[in-house]
Amino acid sequence: MTSQDRDPDELFEIRTNFYIGNYQQCVNEAQKIKVPQQLQIEKDLLMYRSYVAQKKYGVVLDEINQQTSQEELLAVRLLAEYLSNEPKREAILRELDNKMGGNVKNSFCLLMAGYIYYLQENYESTLKVIHNADSLECCALTVQTLLKLDRLDLAKKELKRMTELDEDSVITQLATAWINIATGGEKLQDAFYIYQELSDKHTATPLLLNGQAVCYIGQGKYDEAQSVLQEALDRDSNNPDTLINLIVLSQNTGKAIEVSNRYLSQTKDSHANHPYVRDLTQKTSELDRLARGYQPSVAS
Repeated sequence: MTSQDRDPDELFEIRTNFYIGNYQQCVNEAQKIKVPQQLQIEKDLLMYRSYVAQKKYGVVLDEINQQTSQEELLAVRLLAEYLSNEPKREAILRELDNKMGGNVKNSFCLLMAGYIYYLQENYESTLKVIHNADSLECCALTVQTLLKLDRLDLAKKELKRMTELDEDSVITQLATAWINIATGGEKLQDAFYIYQELSDKHTATPLLLNGQAVCYIGQGKYDEAQSVLQEALDRDSNNPDTLINLIVLSQNTGKAIEVSNRYLSQTKDSHANHPYVRDLTQKTSELDRLARGYQPSVAS
C-alpha cells in the first residue's frame, strides 16, 4: 500500500475519495475502473471500507466469503461484523486478541485490528497493535489515538514521520489539520485552509465541512460555522459529526434548548453507540444519581 500512497496511480482518485469521506463516489469509481491484477485487492478493500463507512454492512458480509484466502478481505469482514452485531462484539474482541497475540505482519490487517480497538476506546491496544506497522494509514491512526490520549507531543512526532513518508498525501494533510486543531490558537486557521483546499481541489464532503466547522467554532466564528454545518446537513442529514457540532453550536450561540434537544434526539436515535451519546448517557445517569442524594427528606 505504501508505494501507492506515495505515487499517483490508477487508484489515486479512489483512495482520495475514501480519505475525504466521499464514500459513494469511491464505490462508484471502484466498480467502474479496471486495474492491473496487483491493484485489484487494494481497490476492493477501498470499496468495501466505503460500504462499511456507509453502514452497508450486509454488502460486505454477503460478498466477502469467510473461507477466502485473502487475509485483508477477512480483516474488513471482521470490522463489518464488529460494527453490525453488538451482541457478538465481546466474542469478536476475544478472537482479535488471539490473532494479535500471534505473529501478524500484514500492515492492513494491523490497521483494521487497531481501528476496532480504537472504536472500542481501547487506545493502549490500538497503539500496541500498529506500533510497528509502516503504512501511512497506520501512522494516521496513531496520530488520532495519541490525540485522544491528550499526547499532542507524541502526535506531532508521528506526524513528522508521516511527512517524511509522504507530505503530499491527502491523509498526511488531514493529520496535519487534526494536529493544528488540537494545538488551537492561530493553528486553527491553518487547519481551516487545509480543509478548504481539499474541498476546492476535490469536493466538499461532510468530513471536510465538519473540519471547517470545528475551526470556525474554535475561533468564535459561529455564523460561518452554521453555514458550513448546514451545507454538511444538506449533503448527509444523519451524519453524527454534523449533528454533534450543531448541538455544540446551538449551545454556544444561546439558541432555544429545543434546538439542541432536536439534534440530540436525532443523534441518540441513529447513533446510539456513538462515544458522544454513550458518554452523555453515562454523565446524565451519574448526575441523576447524585441529585437523588440531595433530595430534601420528607418529615414524617
